[in-house]
Amino acid sequence: MGVPSVRAFRTGGLVMRRWFFNLGVLQVFGAMLLVILVMSVSNWMIYRNSISDIYNQMVDHNAKAVQSMIRSFDDSFRAVNHLIYTIHSLPYDNVLDTDGSVDMSKVYTLQQQVESLMSSNDMVEDVIVFYDNVPVAITSRGTSSLRHLFEQKYRHPVYDSQSWLKFLRSKHDMQVFPAENFTILTGSTQEYLMKKLMVITGGNRMALSNKNIVVLIDVDKLLAQVNRVSLIPGASLVVMDQNRQVLMGTGANWDLVEVINTFKGNVRDETSLTRENYEYHVYQSDYNGFIYIHRVPYQFQNLESVTRANRSIILTSIASALILSALLSVYLHRPVRNILRLLGGGSSKGNDFRKIYSGIVKLQTENQQYRSRQQFLDSELRRAVFLRALEEPPHSEEELREMETCKPDLLPHRYFVMGALLLERPAADGDTVPAGTLSAVLQRELRNVRPDAVVVHVRALRFLALFPLRETGERPTLLRRLREAVSAMEQGALEGWRIRGCLSKAYGADFRHFPEAYEEVREGMYNRPVNAEEAILDAAGRADRRGMHLPLDQLEKLSNCLIGGKHEETAAIIRDILQRNAGQNIGLRRMEHVARTLFYHMFRLAEASGLDGDALEALERRFHRALEEEGDIGRAERILIEAAGHIGSRIRAVKPDRLNPAFISQYIELHYMEDLYLDHMAEVLGTTPKYFSNYFKKTFGVTFVDYLSKVRLAHARELLRNTTLSIAEVGERVGYLNASTFATTFKKYYGISPSDFRKQELGA
Repeated sequence: MGVPSVRAFRTGGLVMRRWFFNLGVLQVFGAMLLVILVMSVSNWMIYRNSISDIYNQMVDHNAKAVQSMIRSFDDSFRAVNHLIYTIHSLPYDNVLDTDGSVDMSKVYTLQQQVESLMSSNDMVEDVIVFYDNVPVAITSRGTSSLRHLFEQKYRHPVYDSQSWLKFLRSKHDMQVFPAENFTILTGSTQEYLMKKLMVITGGNRMALSNKNIVVLIDVDKLLAQVNRVSLIPGASLVVMDQNRQVLMGTGANWDLVEVINTFKGNVRDETSLTRENYEYHVYQSDYNGFIYIHRVPYQFQNLESVTRANRSIILTSIASALILSALLSVYLHRPVRNILRLLGGGSSKGNDFRKIYSGIVKLQTENQQYRSRQQFLDSELRRAVFLRALEEPPHSEEELREMETCKPDLLPHRYFVMGALLLERPAADGDTVPAGTLSAVLQRELRNVRPDAVVVHVRALRFLALFPLRETGERPTLLRRLREAVSAMEQGALEGWRIRGCLSKAYGADFRHFPEAYEEVREGMYNRPVNAEEAILDAAGRADRRGMHLPLDQLEKLSNCLIGGKHEETAAIIRDILQRNAGQNIGLRRMEHVARTLFYHMFRLAEASGLDGDALEALERRFHRALEEEGDIGRAERILIEAAGHIGSRIRAVKPDRLNPAFISQYIELHYMEDLYLDHMAEVLGTTPKYFSNYFKKTFGVTFVDYLSKVRLAHARELLRNTTLSIAEVGERVGYLNASTFATTFKKYYGISPSDFRKQELGA
């Protein structure tokens, strides 16, 4: 009886194995279970890291963000305090002459220095400087009176001019007033705008000078510097001074009095409390003792109900997935068997069908890769032959065979025309587009001009195009259609890019003419005007040979502005020189020379000041890449302005050592209107007049007197050109107390009198 039982058991096991391997039901079901397992683990992780855990992480991140905001506030208040002390240290403790009248020369100089100091602080709306018993108030935008400023310029419903004047003329310490809405009269449109300002007044009990200083802070710009975006939704921050006076806040209004009462008046650092749905944390600044109260919601509403709903969703999804997996396993039983017969044939077992399918996919992939590789090799061969043909003969026998092989593709007709194309990337495009992608776009679009056109990438964003022609008379039509195609590309496939180029004359269809055609289009690209309206020019036309605009006085002014930290004026000089050259229709090659001259003029000044060599080399590489690889004058202009800002900021940051060329130039630029002489300069630099004179001549290439005269006369020319001051007043403004001396010196250096110069400028 035992033998039949064993046989039946073996028969049943064989049937089970056959069912398992042939039907594939368990394989499908196992795949479904794997999907369920992954889904369940993912949902469980979401459940474990539920809303409460996520909220705790957000709170920790929010606390770090608040600490960062407080440091930003401290840096801002520190910058304002530094601004006030710097203005106190400026010269002119008194702007009155001996007869009691206001010395407007001192006022003008002080106003220029205040404007320069304020320009580095974006959050500062305005700075007001005035003296006791002096009717003139000095601001960054000019001069006025205190009454006019607080009645017309900065109006407030509570703080009127009388209250401000009473407070400012009384003895007081440094005071920070709470942020309030002020009605501001704009200078350009004479319209009133509403703006939230915070007023900071310098103290006059222990003042460093006779100046009274008022700083107006733009609250919106101040808040823009502290990165409020990182705060948790619903959180806010309130700033209070040492006397518990609320100065400003980052969020909606909340009952601050009630919160302080809850603290029982004990508002100190590291204090926290919970009230209703919020937590309140108190921080105190290490810099000025200001109090910061941070309010954050301590829990999301309906947190428990959301957690229960999340748990129900997880359980329901798992149960539904199990049922669906079982049903799909049975439903897919017969289709799986049919697929196995089609792919594997016969009675395939186990995962044979997957192996067959993988083999088919692999074969298809290899075939596609082979076709793509073959197309790429053919394209590269044509490109290599094209570029090799640009070189002057002789060529090796192997090269000649390759040329003959590719000649039907490159030169199918009796003649050809060669074109050069240069692409300029969009100014706001920081991504690098592969040259192969650009070449494919150009190839596709230019095939609409000539079906047999060939585009070859040379380097960077430079391309060459070959257009076979049946007759030379087809060239004018080709030039017109090429211009239309370029215009269509700039508005379509290459939107935002700028395409420039030129077209050679027609040549016979022989590789011997390639070097000559290439030289023609290359010279055409170098000689084409930088602001030419036509995208594609005729390289066979006559090149423009106009001269370059590169005045030495502009270069000298560029140096002075760079050393003096006048970034906007430096940028304006660079733009003016480049735009004037562009207006004269000079070629790209001469424009590159102008740009390089400007760059190395600033580069030499940076090297003389001992700036970081690595940073300067990086700028130099970027500049040359913009010119040589891309031919992008617009990008070169941006790099020149960026380099000027970098070099100017670093020069101003360098501590002035004795006999430092940058310091000497900057000192002369700031004090040229004063009575500068060798003894004074030697005393400032801590050396002897004779040594300083020899050092200056050796370093600057001119004598100190000649250099000072050039600086003064450069400013005098600006005043003569842009103001209505008399000749004597201009001379006095730039440092010449005697009008005749000024006129004689001006004519010595410029060959024309000041009055004739003004007439000449006004006539132009």
